[in-house]
Amino acid sequence: MSGFRARRPTTPPLGLSNVAPSSHRYPPSLSRKDDLLDADARRQAASKGYGPGHKNMASGGVDVTSAEWKLLVVVLIVATLVRLFRISQPGSVVFDEVHFGKFAGRYIKTRYFVDVHPPLAKLLITAAAFLCGFDGDFDFKDIGKDFVNTPYVAMRLVPAVLGVATIPVAYLTLRALDCKASTALLASLFLTFENGLITQSRHILLDSPLVFFTALTIFLFVGFSNEDRHRPFSEWWWAWLVLTGLSLGAVVSCKWVGLFTITTVGVCTILRLWLLLGDTHVSIRTWTRHFFARTLCLILVPILFYMTMFEIHFMILGSSGDGDAFMSSEFRQTLGRGMPNTYADVAIGSEVTIRHVNTQGGYLHSHPHNYPGGSGQQQVTLYPHRDENNIWLVLNATKDDYPQYDYVHQPIEYIKDGSRIKLRHIVTDKALHTHDVRPPVSDVDFQNEVSAYGMTGFSGDLNDDWIVEIEKGDSSDRESSKRVRSLRTYFKLRHLMTGCYLFSHTVKLPEWAYDQQEVTCNKQAVKANTLWYVETASKHPQLPPKAAMVNYKIPGFLAKFWELQHVMWTTNSKLTDRHVYDSRPWSWPILRRGINFWVKDHRQIYLIGNPFVWWLSTASVIAYVVVRGFLILRAKRGYKDFENTKLVKYDTLCGFLFTGYALHYLPFFLMSRQLFLHHYFPALYFAILLSSVVFDFVTSTLRPRIRLQVACVLIIIAVLTYDKFSPLAYGNAWTRTKCKNAQWLKNWDFACNEYYDAVTSIQAPTANKTLPGATIGGEPGGRAAVVVDDAPEFVPPVDAETNTMVPLGAPEPGHDIFAQPEVKEAKSVPQSASDPNLTEDGERVVSVVSMGGAKAHQASDDTATPPEQEREHESETLVAEQATIATEGERDAYHKTEGPLDQAEALANEAAQELYPDDDFA
Repeated sequence: MSGFRARRPTTPPLGLSNVAPSSHRYPPSLSRKDDLLDADARRQAASKGYGPGHKNMASGGVDVTSAEWKLLVVVLIVATLVRLFRISQPGSVVFDEVHFGKFAGRYIKTRYFVDVHPPLAKLLITAAAFLCGFDGDFDFKDIGKDFVNTPYVAMRLVPAVLGVATIPVAYLTLRALDCKASTALLASLFLTFENGLITQSRHILLDSPLVFFTALTIFLFVGFSNEDRHRPFSEWWWAWLVLTGLSLGAVVSCKWVGLFTITTVGVCTILRLWLLLGDTHVSIRTWTRHFFARTLCLILVPILFYMTMFEIHFMILGSSGDGDAFMSSEFRQTLGRGMPNTYADVAIGSEVTIRHVNTQGGYLHSHPHNYPGGSGQQQVTLYPHRDENNIWLVLNATKDDYPQYDYVHQPIEYIKDGSRIKLRHIVTDKALHTHDVRPPVSDVDFQNEVSAYGMTGFSGDLNDDWIVEIEKGDSSDRESSKRVRSLRTYFKLRHLMTGCYLFSHTVKLPEWAYDQQEVTCNKQAVKANTLWYVETASKHPQLPPKAAMVNYKIPGFLAKFWELQHVMWTTNSKLTDRHVYDSRPWSWPILRRGINFWVKDHRQIYLIGNPFVWWLSTASVIAYVVVRGFLILRAKRGYKDFENTKLVKYDTLCGFLFTGYALHYLPFFLMSRQLFLHHYFPALYFAILLSSVVFDFVTSTLRPRIRLQVACVLIIIAVLTYDKFSPLAYGNAWTRTKCKNAQWLKNWDFACNEYYDAVTSIQAPTANKTLPGATIGGEPGGRAAVVVDDAPEFVPPVDAETNTMVPLGAPEPGHDIFAQPEVKEAKSVPQSASDPNLTEDGERVVSVVSMGGAKAHQASDDTATPPEQEREHESETLVAEQATIATEGERDAYHKTEGPLDQAEALANEAAQELYPDDDFA
């Protein structure tokens, strides 16, 4: 029987390694010492579910010699030089630094903001900025804007250092997977000289931290798997397991793409537990211990880490900011802008403000400006800020000839389910009104225009009458389900004559309505968009002195956490707008096109990978799939390839890395949102490791010296390719000829015409100094501004047929749906006799939206600046822009006009994109 060899199990599906039930290794933890142990030692280890041989194994299976550590130090020095070379160049904003640099300023200012990404990477960048004295004043507004009093180098060092740290982690990962030192060296140098990873790690961006924590998680999980094979439940076993859980929490706290890393670890863990369950040597009690240990460390620990990052996020952002508009009113109460208590009861004669439930809680609003078409009556809109034009008087509408209920002297008449009421606009004395006229934007048969109609002394008509339908009340307030109570009752308003419901949605009205949100009366409305609630109610004359008061319920951490996750998720799914440099997943493995990050001073930063490393990794992935499929077909025909120990080892290695690659790449095909080349970087990391393992297998029969020589050839090719494209990574000087020669694919749209023809023509750029020149681009919602010198010191000769214009695809940051442009001020004032939209000074006005912390002021004619006059001329049908006031003395010279009741709220909601997405507020 000594010569008998047990038959191996059937081959698992593609992507999963062939792991025998007796080994239970996934990812692989191969130890050649196991076969040297006697049967008693094997039986003792099997009783615990694991193999022996633990006495001589290094922690985590990372068996690295002292010579390798010295070699790794050299590699680390090289990686540092490559990543940090001229990291201060350029001295202006690059690509999505527009967003992530701005977020650091928000953290330092403690101004609340919302982003689709979790906070960890942003917090790390902010920590570096804060420690280096950043005050948060620099706005990172545009690509190419020169940094002023900003420690941008320290901020860039965070992703750069993490990018450097990825290199040794990759080396140690392959060594823990029992690959040769030359293989690990090859992978680490491939990563070192990968141009795309270099470019991404040199700027204030989030992908370098994401790739680092992805790599760290895989390394820690491989180390845990090795410990799991030899020393279950030892101190080192627990240490590797807990560290894996913490790293999982970190990777998902950088970007939600980290969920793919969690899935990778989860698939391997489930497979491991499944194999253990089928091993009769492992007791159910031992299996249960394994299960709960993994549940605790690989599920609960990452969740707690993730939630802790948001707790820090909330603790820092404790004051009002431009993200308030995306959160509920209850959430805003925690941002230092609480609302005073209001009266709970609403009755005939109450003055109320009414908010919409489903669209960021805008107020039912009207102002003294009429629709240009339709009925021509006064506009009714949804408006996001507190303003006196949001106040409505609730009147009786239950009797013929509209005799008004004497709510001052008669018993109080509460608003109940089925009450028939009118809503009278306080400022303009007009009633909320609808009729069979199509709305100005939603021009469909089942929607009617809503307007404010009437005049002082006119009681109105039946089209002013609305029926209150209570939808639900608060469970803590029983009366709120029987009658309307402030903040506690959700209700609908049904029009008496037409049966339609008062309705609002995210559709915006044109400029003549100041881009405020449309309000209509909808006969086929979605219920969620017809729900309203009373936010404030004045003291009714018949209420007792100690009448009940209410306020928003202050949410706890969990409520705020879940609300923010919902906002992030729904907003992320809406990022479907096209970008000039977006791309689809099928094009990433072939490096079809890159991203233009920055163009200025006849230099360019363009995100493009190292073609040799990139295409070699893609070829390795394809080769593994093809060979694995071929081996499966051979196994079906009775061939015993998988009885070959060497083949099983490499199949296990490649299967693990291919699983990680597939789970980090294929899910993007299911996404309709905006995607970019840098979304491929985590999958690229796995592909590069896989290419190194393929090299290890192909050269396994060669002598070590020859294998090392082959590795050196591959490394030299990678370095030469890196050098050819390095000007695009560092923004170095280049020539037009070299740029065009580097365009190996027609889709690589480098800005070659930005470069000079000869090196001698190149002028050194002046750091942090903008030369006089013309600006191309900068349109709202379009490409970013690019500065072109009017008169450079040296103008080389240019061929008449040569096009020297900046390409149409100028650098443009990724779309930030939460980005808030500055909103012009628009005041609410009474109409003049001559023009209903003009003040006595001839200034056209509407409801105020005051941004940037400046208060609304009205400038006198003799102090208006020339730019102000130009704006007035260009926006004859719009709001007149206010003059910029530079000093406190100048502010005192201006008097404040009628404006919002709560300027702080207007400031907190600056430029909510849901309400003002397209305005040019320059």
